[in-house]
Amino acid sequence: MSGATQTWPASVELRLCAEAGRTRLARCAHQGPLYVQRPFYPEGPAHPHFYLLHPPGGIVSGDQLQIRVDMAADSSALMTTPGAARVYRARDHNPQQCQSSRLRLDTGAILEWFPMETIVYDGASVALETTVELAEDSRFIGWELNCFGLPASNQPFSCGRFAQRYRIMREGAPVFVDSFSLDDSNRSLMLSGPAGLRGQPVTGIFLAGPFAGGECASLLQALRDATPDNGVALSWSGDWLVGRYLGASADRARKLYLAWWRILRPSLLGRDACVPRIWFT
Repeated sequence: MSGATQTWPASVELRLCAEAGRTRLARCAHQGPLYVQRPFYPEGPAHPHFYLLHPPGGIVSGDQLQIRVDMAADSSALMTTPGAARVYRARDHNPQQCQSSRLRLDTGAILEWFPMETIVYDGASVALETTVELAEDSRFIGWELNCFGLPASNQPFSCGRFAQRYRIMREGAPVFVDSFSLDDSNRSLMLSGPAGLRGQPVTGIFLAGPFAGGECASLLQALRDATPDNGVALSWSGDWLVGRYLGASADRARKLYLAWWRILRPSLLGRDACVPRIWFT
C-alpha cells in the first residue's frame, strides 16, 4: 500500500438464515479491515444484534468500503456500528473515498440498520450509497446521519465534495429515493440556502416500514408528541414513515431517532425497544 495508487479497499459479505426460531450467521466473508463481531442475543435467538467494525476508524483517499448483507427468508437482526465514521481530508491524487452498502431482505425478513453518524472533514471527497432491496412482506427500520466539518473546532466544510444516495426498493420498484450532492459548484447554495442545509452542519433521515394503513395516523401523532418542532419533519410516503433532521447536534439527532424507534418498533416488529449495549460504551 504505497505510491501513487495507495488504497485500502475493504469489504464484508454477510448472510443470515433462520432455522428453528433462531437467526444465525451462515456466511461471513471479509477483505481488509472491515468485519463483523460475533452476534449478541439480548433479545433471544430470533433477533441477534451485530456490530460492524472498521478498525481504522476513518476513510481516506482511495478507500473503497463495501458492505453486503443478505437476509434469508424469516431471518431477523439489528446491525449497528460502535462509533462515528470519519471521512478525512482527501489527497490531491486519487481523492475519491467511497462506501457502498447493499442490504437484501428475502420474504419475511426483518433488518434494523443503525450506523452511527458519518463526520465529513473539510476537504473530503466522498460518495456514500445505501440500497435496501425488500421482498413484499419484509420490514426495515434504518437511519443515516451526516455531519459536515467540525464546527466546534471552527473547521467548516469549506472545500471538498460529498455525494449521498439512499434507496429503498420493494420487489424491484423504488419506494424511496433520497440523494444529496455538494461540491464547489453549489456549495454556498447547499450549505446556506433555504433549499439546502440553512447553515446547519448536521442532517439525517430516518425510515421505517411498511406499515398497515390503519395505524398511520395514530403513530404519526405519537411521534409528533415526542418531537420538538425545530429542524424536524415527519411524514408518510405511502406506507413508510420518513423522518428528517436538520440541526447543529448529532447527539440530539441520535436521541430523537431513538425516541422514534421506541414508538415505532412495537407496532412494526412486535418488539419493545432493546438498545444495543455498544451505545452505552
